[in-house]
Amino acid sequence: MLAERKPGRGAPKKPAAGKRKTGGGVPSREEILAFLADNPGKTSKREIGRAFNVKGDDRIPLKQLLKAMTEEGIIARDEAKNLRRTDELPPVTVVEITHTDTDGELIARPVSWPGEEQPPLIVIAPDTSRRKRDYDEPPAGVGDRVLARLEKVEDEDEAYPYEARVIRRVGKGAERILGLYRKNPKGKGGRLVPVEKKARNEYEIAPDDVNGAEDGNLVLGETIPGKRYGLSRARIREIFGDSEDPRSISLIAIHTHGIPDEFPAEVIAEAEAAKHHGLKGRTDLRDIPLITIDPADARDHDDAVWAAPDDDPKNEGGVIAIVAIADVAAYVKPGSQMDREARKRGNSTYFPDRVVPMLPERISNDLCSLVEDKDRACFAVRMVFDKNGNKRSHEFIRGLMRSAASLSYKQVQEAIDGRPDDAAGPLLDPVLKPLWAAYRIILKAREARAPLDLDLPEYKIDIGPDGRISGVRIGDKFESMKLIEEFMIQANVCAAETAEAQHRKVIYRIHDAPSREKLVAFAEFLATLNLSFTKGENIRPANFNRILKEVDGTEHDRMVSDVVLRSQAQAIYSPDNIGHFGLNLRRYAHFTSPIRRYADLTVHRALIAGLGLGKDGQTDNELAELAEIAEHISATERRSMVAERDSKDRFIAAFLEARIGAEFTGRISGVTRFGLFVKLDDTGADGFIPVSTLGRDFFHHDEIIHALVGERTRHAYRLGDIVRVRLAEAVPVTGGLRFELLEGGGEAPPNAGKGAGSRSRAPSGRGGPARGKYGKSSRKTPRGKRR
Repeated sequence: MLAERKPGRGAPKKPAAGKRKTGGGVPSREEILAFLADNPGKTSKREIGRAFNVKGDDRIPLKQLLKAMTEEGIIARDEAKNLRRTDELPPVTVVEITHTDTDGELIARPVSWPGEEQPPLIVIAPDTSRRKRDYDEPPAGVGDRVLARLEKVEDEDEAYPYEARVIRRVGKGAERILGLYRKNPKGKGGRLVPVEKKARNEYEIAPDDVNGAEDGNLVLGETIPGKRYGLSRARIREIFGDSEDPRSISLIAIHTHGIPDEFPAEVIAEAEAAKHHGLKGRTDLRDIPLITIDPADARDHDDAVWAAPDDDPKNEGGVIAIVAIADVAAYVKPGSQMDREARKRGNSTYFPDRVVPMLPERISNDLCSLVEDKDRACFAVRMVFDKNGNKRSHEFIRGLMRSAASLSYKQVQEAIDGRPDDAAGPLLDPVLKPLWAAYRIILKAREARAPLDLDLPEYKIDIGPDGRISGVRIGDKFESMKLIEEFMIQANVCAAETAEAQHRKVIYRIHDAPSREKLVAFAEFLATLNLSFTKGENIRPANFNRILKEVDGTEHDRMVSDVVLRSQAQAIYSPDNIGHFGLNLRRYAHFTSPIRRYADLTVHRALIAGLGLGKDGQTDNELAELAEIAEHISATERRSMVAERDSKDRFIAAFLEARIGAEFTGRISGVTRFGLFVKLDDTGADGFIPVSTLGRDFFHHDEIIHALVGERTRHAYRLGDIVRVRLAEAVPVTGGLRFELLEGGGEAPPNAGKGAGSRSRAPSGRGGPARGKYGKSSRKTPRGKRR
């Protein structure tokens, strides 16, 4: 008689006494499922038979039962012929990381799931092992497929039933593509045409993968394995509506750049539950006639201003100014649902037809909007300036204010110019004139400080009642805008100074000086215009301002302004202060817009903690994560800038689509070896002229003078040159415009396009830009850099 086998390490657990058959026999379905739950992994038919003491003639009924349970989808067999329950995952499997949750955790789904219900969500556990890792390989992220070891989470309240530890990456997951679905006119199925300008290929959509999409729908597709040759394949996952609907234009930018545009239910619930803050623990500022000054179409009002002469005899000719900011920190507490969502978004994103806010409307448009004649909690700074605009002192206050008026820039400007309307008229003498006088005094210090003085046009897109673009114009420029800008800059400086004085770590807004390489290139460019530029170690904005003043009003003014802008670094957020080059300030931190910038909210909290103004200030956790937060919100800001720019391009392309063949005047805004970028004067639209259409010549790209130079004709097309063009193509879905050159350019300077200055060349009649099917190069003309 054979001895009973002793279970070794990893052997299957035997059924519990209450579940085990006495005297052998075929186990029931329930007993098999219970056994599989207790023994994930190596659970073959033989192991099941041994565990239930199935012998002799009972083995055939057991085999038939297991086959029936497999065919019914109750259990499944893996590649190693082990059995498992279909409502559970194997201990080791391949999962695809699909997204991050509100806490920043990576969330995955199994690649293979035989169940009829939705597959379970899996949270990826951080790698705490000491195993050696290849640090040249980045950690797994969204879109990756990984082989993972799974553990079932026993807590029923846990949102994720499984936790996974990554063993190794096994490849990228399915790529997602935003595009237009085009139905096959000769049969079923169709094609997916990507909206991304860089995309070169379309995707085939099989009839079974159309998912209800109709011709012309804006859809989200997902790549699937396909044939080796021909078009790649994709399936449609989500339908956003008709691409001809003007509301789809911003949706393209939102989804292309991954901007969160819907608030989770728990965030909305938390916002709706918030209540107004009263006077308790606050300074009463309601008797001070603070006013908001914003664009006419502003939906939220997060800053208010007031100023008056200082009656202190020791400060003769000086002024007092107050900048009051919505007290967002009083409503959005560290670690709350709203805080996590605001941090994830980083900032609000502004499109011509909508805003994707950082905070829910209950906060941004109600509780924290400084609306006229309503009590609102605020965080204010009271500043004292001498007669030359130099700040003598400042003080931060958590208060309760009541806006005396909500005025537009235009209303304030017209009132100061002697044309007040009914709303601004009563405030002209008691509020607006003292405010303007204070601005004039503060302006003296700004002029002495000499920040970078770039004045480039900004274009405004007007949207009609039907959601379509009704016009494009150069945006208004009122001095009242500069007034608000200067008051906000002063408040931001106060915030940085106070945080530093209180030894509180804070996120600064920093702007580095131009790199040595950019300064050398700028000097070489100016030399072609017979202008000199100092490339010394102590470069200041004044050095650039001197050049800008020298070319002001000449044919080179726009070109030089563009090159000055290109030579600047990008302003970012950082807990390490290096100053702000463009504003010529030693310390600077964003304080004035916590409704729309997460950076400002963190600064508010640092000041609250440092000054002891409440229990809702900076926490130890937030303090420890400032570097990570700064890096993240710098990235979200760049993401929003690109999305806003792409949306404007698409709106303008839609506006110009009906004017193909029309002629326009513009300026060359960019030069590459592939051709010229042109910005139209009347709309600010950016389009491309391929080098192959410039004429029968061989063109050199001279990077020093920013020009394409004809080898035979010596005709040059330089950055900033005025040109006349014809619109040849406009594609709203990509924002692409293609122009044909009618006239423009001029004689090349001596030695242009020769020697060291000639970096590359593209012959006429060949090549052209790397463009997608719908005709726009991936290169973008740089825009104004945010302060």
